[in-house]
Amino acid sequence: MTTARCLCGDVTWELEGPLRGMRHCHCSRCRKAHGSAYATYVGGPSRTFRLLGEQEVVAWESTPGFFRRFCGRCGSVVPSVPVGDLAFVPAGNFDVDPGARPEMHLFVGSKAPWFELTDQLPRFDTFPADINGPIVPSSASLEPSEATRGSCLCGGVAFVVRGEAVRCWNCHCTRCQRSRSAAFATNLVTKDDGVEFTRGADLVSEYKVPDARHYRHAFCRLCGSSAPRIDRARGMALVPMGSMDDDAGIRPTAHIFAGAKAPWDALTDALPRYDEYPPR
Repeated sequence: MTTARCLCGDVTWELEGPLRGMRHCHCSRCRKAHGSAYATYVGGPSRTFRLLGEQEVVAWESTPGFFRRFCGRCGSVVPSVPVGDLAFVPAGNFDVDPGARPEMHLFVGSKAPWFELTDQLPRFDTFPADINGPIVPSSASLEPSEATRGSCLCGGVAFVVRGEAVRCWNCHCTRCQRSRSAAFATNLVTKDDGVEFTRGADLVSEYKVPDARHYRHAFCRLCGSSAPRIDRARGMALVPMGSMDDDAGIRPTAHIFAGAKAPWDALTDALPRYDEYPPR
C-alpha cells in the first residue's frame, strides 16, 4: 500500500499498487491549481483508494461536474473522487517511492514558456488518441506584458508583479513537493513591495509548517491555488510561477534541494543543481 499526505498532515490517502499511467500535465488549470510548472498524476485501482481526513477537504467546481479538491488548512492538492476503475492521485505527496515513472507529457500546447522540456518522454498537445478526456480552454495567455499579471484558478485572487525579479529557482524540498502536490515548486522572488494584489487579498490564507523557521504556503481559500506570499520580515515576496497569466521574462536558473527530489522526478536539463541552497 502506497501512502501520501498533505503538507500539514490532516489529510492522508493510500492507494495499492502496482501504480501506472504516471503523466505530467501542462494545462493552465493544473499549473494554477498546483502553482507549478506542471502537475504529475499516477493511477491505481479505485477499489484500493482510501482517504482519511475528509472533513478538512474543500472542493471547488473548476468545470461543470468536475471538482478540484484541496486541504483547507494547508492548501495541498488532494485527490479527486475516483471515477471508473482507476484513481489518479498527485505524485508530489507520496511518503515513499511509488514505483511508477512518468510516461508522457500532456497539454504541452499550453506549456509555460519559462519551463523547458529536455527529456525524451512522448509529448502531446492535448491528450493522446487513446485517452478520451475533456479539453477546456486555457485560463492563462502567458503573453509578454509590461506588467506581469497572475491569478488563482477561480479568479478570486489577482495580482501584478511590479518589482524586479531577484531570482527564480526550482525547489525540490519535500515541503514544496507536498505544498504544491508536484515534483517541485518554481518561485519568482522579488522585494516585498514588488507584488500588488489587485483583487482578493483577503482570500489568501497561509499555513506555516510548525517546525520551519520561515516556510509558509499561501493559497486561495476558495479554489486552493498557490498564491504569492509577502514576507515583510525578510523584505521579500515569493510568487508561484504557475500562477502567472503573463510571461515574466525570467527563467529558472538552478535546482535547489535537489538532494531531496522525488525519486520519480528525472532532472535532464543543464541547470546547476544543489543539494540544499547554493553557496553564498
